[in-house]
Amino acid sequence: MSMPPTISARHKGFNRAAIVDQNFIEFVQQWQGESVAAPRDDQAVLAGSALDVCGFRELFESQLISRHLDLMARVLRVQNKVFYTIGSGGHEGNAMVARLSRHTDPAFLHYRSGGFMAERFRKILGMDPVIDSALSFAASKDDPASGGRHKVWGSKPLWVLPQTSTIASHLPKALGTAVAIEQARRIGHDLPIPADSIAICSFGDASSNHATAQTAFNAAAWTAYQKLPAPVLFVCEDNGIGISVKTPSGWVASNFQRRSHLDYFFANGLDLAEGYAQVQRAVEHCRTTRRPTFLHLMTTRVMGHAGTDFEIEWRSIEELVSVESGDPLLRSAAIGLSSGVYDKTALLALYEATRKRCFAAAEEADRRPKLERLDEVMAPLAPYSPDRVKAEAERTDYQQARLEAFDSEEDLPENQPPRHLAIQIGQALHDIMAKYPQSLLFGEDVAQKGGVYTVTKGLHKAFRNRRVFNTLLDETMILGLAQGFANMGMLPIPEIQYLAYFHNAADQIRGEASSLQFFSNDQYRNPMVMRIASLGYQKGFGGHFHNDNSITALRDIPGLVVGCASRGDDAATMLRTMMALARVDGRVCAFLEPIALYMTKDLHEAGDGQWQFAYPAPGTAMPLGEGRIYHEAADDLVIFTFGNGVPMALRAARTIEAEQGWQVRVIDLRWLVPLNDAFIAAQAKTAKRIIVLDEGRKSAGVGEGVISAIVEGGAGAKPLRRVVGADTFTPLAGAALLVLPGEGEVVAAARDLATR
Repeated sequence: MSMPPTISARHKGFNRAAIVDQNFIEFVQQWQGESVAAPRDDQAVLAGSALDVCGFRELFESQLISRHLDLMARVLRVQNKVFYTIGSGGHEGNAMVARLSRHTDPAFLHYRSGGFMAERFRKILGMDPVIDSALSFAASKDDPASGGRHKVWGSKPLWVLPQTSTIASHLPKALGTAVAIEQARRIGHDLPIPADSIAICSFGDASSNHATAQTAFNAAAWTAYQKLPAPVLFVCEDNGIGISVKTPSGWVASNFQRRSHLDYFFANGLDLAEGYAQVQRAVEHCRTTRRPTFLHLMTTRVMGHAGTDFEIEWRSIEELVSVESGDPLLRSAAIGLSSGVYDKTALLALYEATRKRCFAAAEEADRRPKLERLDEVMAPLAPYSPDRVKAEAERTDYQQARLEAFDSEEDLPENQPPRHLAIQIGQALHDIMAKYPQSLLFGEDVAQKGGVYTVTKGLHKAFRNRRVFNTLLDETMILGLAQGFANMGMLPIPEIQYLAYFHNAADQIRGEASSLQFFSNDQYRNPMVMRIASLGYQKGFGGHFHNDNSITALRDIPGLVVGCASRGDDAATMLRTMMALARVDGRVCAFLEPIALYMTKDLHEAGDGQWQFAYPAPGTAMPLGEGRIYHEAADDLVIFTFGNGVPMALRAARTIEAEQGWQVRVIDLRWLVPLNDAFIAAQAKTAKRIIVLDEGRKSAGVGEGVISAIVEGGAGAKPLRRVVGADTFTPLAGAALLVLPGEGEVVAAARDLATR
């Protein structure tokens, strides 16, 4: 290999991309090695290497494609023809991982994966990584990965599930996918990929320190410790720096080399001839042992973090020149020249031809159409096929499976007396799991114990550990598993034990699960129904962790469906629709279960049994957005509410009617995301007065959306009051009721309206 470039005036410039480009050209031009005879394609490219000439040539071409896509992006970004400049410079050795794996191995890639993608494109004839990547760089609606919504590495036929600018949030779902590959065999589910596939997940050395990454590593080891298969290949591409924060020398090896139940392999990603066998050992180990495998791939980073990162402002010239001298493309050029695979003229011609190809593709991409309408942008975000969803929710062709789940005709829930919410949710889950053999229910304490509130009691006995199982105590991993199962065609029903615990893992839904359809242009889906024990009014038990009313954390997630049932029959019909939304349209749904209503049987007086309801037999389902109306003809006062607010409003209505002589209508919204604005406005227009009863916090509830629907629907002039929780955490014991809205406040709001 020639000496590193010397420091000259041009090295002091800001455009390191141009310098790296020129370095390669000068390196080849100044090559002084001896000419040797060109070897055969099946010969080792260098003595002792596991990489043959044919493989080297193709890997090197993939490296060049990746490099010239990066260089093209830097040039055309200033012309507003390209909108993304985080490049793969220095990481092109990840092409070896692509070559040694299969295109049916699901891949979750970080943003420096240009070499991997260029090489994986070879797996299917007729695919072109250059034009596809150029369309993505240009944000063209013809981009086959995201339809112009983001620059992502993704491909449906190549099983690359698109990520955006991930740090480490994709690691849990990669592990989840690996677990799902093995789970399919246990439940007799047909996989969309070969049964011996592995999941591949790449990330940087800095990202390996992230809490979400550590969650995945821990869960992988926890799984392997129990001798359960988890064939995930964690590829840590170690370039020694995270934007500008350097990774201590030797940290990655020290941190992972001796970690129990996470099998460590090292590979030199800067040298194709040396690194190939090292990568091969890691991939084969993962595939044959089905154990979580950590591949420490040594890389570097040239041209900075992105086009806006002017490293010359914060790194010394000497350091930059040293880093650039380790450019893996210089080593690949040296291998090609010293082995006789290329001479200098042929190598430079290939380099320039690749540049020309990338720029031509970029110019073509610039001419392609862009997203120009809001409906085009949002089209894949929240697909909804109401007729198909209705048919699926009401489908009843699983009677034998129902009988097996419930033991006998007499034990079917519709043949039982009216029951309370917790029982009816459990019955509905039995029904759902009988209907969908690909469904899985999991979380903390859900199996033998039957859940903290016994809601899942009996499910483990009916469906055994293959389909109802406990997880480790980690919400991030629970939702990562859910995505993995969904990726493999199953229907997961993860349980989050309390709404407050969801906040620990919110990015798994917001940044990952709910965004997948959007960023893949609806090519990939990860349907699920997430159950969350929620809300307040537990008579002060447990403080804010068990009385959390922060609904806005869910309402802020684009594409998510959120429902909240206040009574057992509604829970059953809502769950049927949510499962149908997941099955038909790939939707991610959150089912909020009001803890304080789980065991509630009475409405007005002890023993009246008015909050127990008959179980709705299969064949009925609740349409998305449909509310429940109590006392439809009443118009003196309309109370909009949900969850715990429904029985509260009904009790308050009795007092208001006695005091004011009014007829009171109560509206149970039931669906909180998306709110049914048209339904809300229609109910408001027929009201003389309005109360919005929101058990969320004043600045973080549902009431703002309800009031907006009322005002924008033309009923904003009606006298209106909001009864809502205070902007505080929920304290312990009786003080809890000071911060949550109560019946007395609803009655007081009505009195205030009466004086207007």
